[in-house]
Amino acid sequence: MTRLHYLWIALAVVLADQAAKALVVARFSYDTAIPVIPGLFRLVRVENRGIAFGILSDSSSPWTAAILILVSLAAMVLVGTLLWQNHPSARLAGTGLALILGGAAGNLVDRITRGWVVDFLDFYVGAYHWPAFNLADSAIVIGAGTLLWDLLLTRPARCKTVMSDK
Repeated sequence: MTRLHYLWIALAVVLADQAAKALVVARFSYDTAIPVIPGLFRLVRVENRGIAFGILSDSSSPWTAAILILVSLAAMVLVGTLLWQNHPSARLAGTGLALILGGAAGNLVDRITRGWVVDFLDFYVGAYHWPAFNLADSAIVIGAGTLLWDLLLTRPARCKTVMSDK
């Protein structure tokens, strides 16, 4: 795959994420909870002013939003650089990086345009809830898992092949 393919993957993540969030904002009030799989999964509308798991969402500092935007931008530059430097044969790593880049960009769009991130996927068992999340968060987690898979399972095999050729 070329670098352009990876950018298309990242763009697809951003567009899907933003479309889903726009639908949630347009149709859900803050008390909406639509059961999809009763006892396990529902759709909700949550304003996350912090980061993962709502960390920093209670911060009263006027600098919190600006700092989160800057951290997001820095993360995107780092991931973009890694993606640019990724070897063309390392498709799994490239795909993982593209998913992370798209997810980070999707949440950054929210932070810049709304001042908070829209979360709407709510998984739970009884009274135990996983913090609500969105498609961008999902892409980041899947991308990180893909990178881990590549690092632990694919690269050691390539290293053994290279070492045995010497």
